[in-house]
Amino acid sequence: MKERIFFLGSTDCQPVAFGRWPNAMQRKHGCWRKLFAASCREPQTSGLCSSESSSRCLRLIATIFMVCLACPTSAVTLPEVLRTTLETNPAILEAKAGLEQAAGQRLVFRSIVWPDFDVNVPAGLQYGHRAGESGAKGFAVGRGNLEQTLFNMAVPPSLRRGDIEVLIAQQQLNVVVVQQLHAARLAFYAALYNRSLQSIRDEQRQKLQENVATQKNRFEAGLTDRSAFTSATVQADELVPQSETAQRAYREAQLNLAQTMGIDPTKSSLPEPDGELEFVPMHIDVAAETAAALQRRADLKLARLFVRAANEDQRIIAAEYYPKVVGSIHGEWVPVSGIHRQESTSKTQDFIGSEVREKAAYTWRVIDNGKVGGAVLRARAAREENELTCRKLESNVSRELSRIANDVEAIAAREHSLASASAAAEESARTVRENVATGLISPLEYRVSQTAFLTTKSGLLDAIYQHNVAAAEWDRAAGRYFQFSYGLRKSGSETDK
Repeated sequence: MKERIFFLGSTDCQPVAFGRWPNAMQRKHGCWRKLFAASCREPQTSGLCSSESSSRCLRLIATIFMVCLACPTSAVTLPEVLRTTLETNPAILEAKAGLEQAAGQRLVFRSIVWPDFDVNVPAGLQYGHRAGESGAKGFAVGRGNLEQTLFNMAVPPSLRRGDIEVLIAQQQLNVVVVQQLHAARLAFYAALYNRSLQSIRDEQRQKLQENVATQKNRFEAGLTDRSAFTSATVQADELVPQSETAQRAYREAQLNLAQTMGIDPTKSSLPEPDGELEFVPMHIDVAAETAAALQRRADLKLARLFVRAANEDQRIIAAEYYPKVVGSIHGEWVPVSGIHRQESTSKTQDFIGSEVREKAAYTWRVIDNGKVGGAVLRARAAREENELTCRKLESNVSRELSRIANDVEAIAAREHSLASASAAAEESARTVRENVATGLISPLEYRVSQTAFLTTKSGLLDAIYQHNVAAAEWDRAAGRYFQFSYGLRKSGSETDK
């Protein structure tokens, strides 16, 4: 697939565009260019065009201008599809937002090591009679309390658990990116395949329509009977539903492509893929790719992180079996004296000034009533389940890559045989088509040859499509999507080795 580069230049007064039109625009407007060129080739007198020719040219120019404005020009290449999907896909954007949530959860896990400080200022009015004192007296007391964990077995696993939470969010984003890029790539290939299939069937139908016209002329001239004309008409009409089916599949693939790219079909035109499907041989080393995939696949990294997270959760819960030592500093600031403490019974217990008290305390769960033990068992079960899932995913890598390698080999052999058969069928169909007009070939032989040619050509296109799908599946299973480059795959020099 060749990239089309569009540059903008400028002259003294108007901007000028240099470059090549996408393939979609070339296909849509190629017929208009031919018609315009043919219409302008009129007999000229004295080097000047006639008025009729000039008016015809002006009408065609206006028509072509209106068609250019009406037709969508949203032709996109595969690198553009992948880049747009990475930037605007809703699922990827949602996964990116999950990174902020994971960062906040990390702060929660790490809060166990930071001091806890709180301040309160109770104020009010004291009134009553006590020990000869009377009258109202205002007061305000400032209190501060600082607590710091000195020893807790849950601190190390909590710190590790916070870091793992961020890593999990990052790998979840990577998994979503791989899934959405793979879906966009498959939708792009499906659109190219169905568009090419529709083009093949339309081209074949056009040839059959020409045969219908030939058989009609021969029937009207009395050179053949009505059965030949009827047979040609039926054969041409058989391709109508097939062509419509391919067109519907193409529109569906366009819609899927727009959804993965984050394009709203109600506000923008559907993207039209640029290029054609091509067969690029793949050189596969299953053993080397398996070892590399075990290290770089995002879903395997995520599964291993879930195992680590469950292990740290179990350690945090099991820390309840060990003692906790907490140090605290409590201070009180009193601007005035003679203020009674709450629930005090003598003046010796009243506030006489500011004070600071320090203490250290520890708690130790001596007898467990099953609360901690049951939570530890649940966490252990979750960890073992995650370990089994991770081992299952790792063991499936080799089998999946071997299956895809076998599919690639079978598809390559099928494509080679169909390419030879398609060339032979095309030559045979061309020979039969030349002879059927003169009556040397029966309509049955013409129908058989055209059917064989359509079958082999459609089969060849399907083999090329299946090969591209298998290449996409190989990149996904081997964890190559973060190294994927369509230009390198086209050359077959790096990504296939």
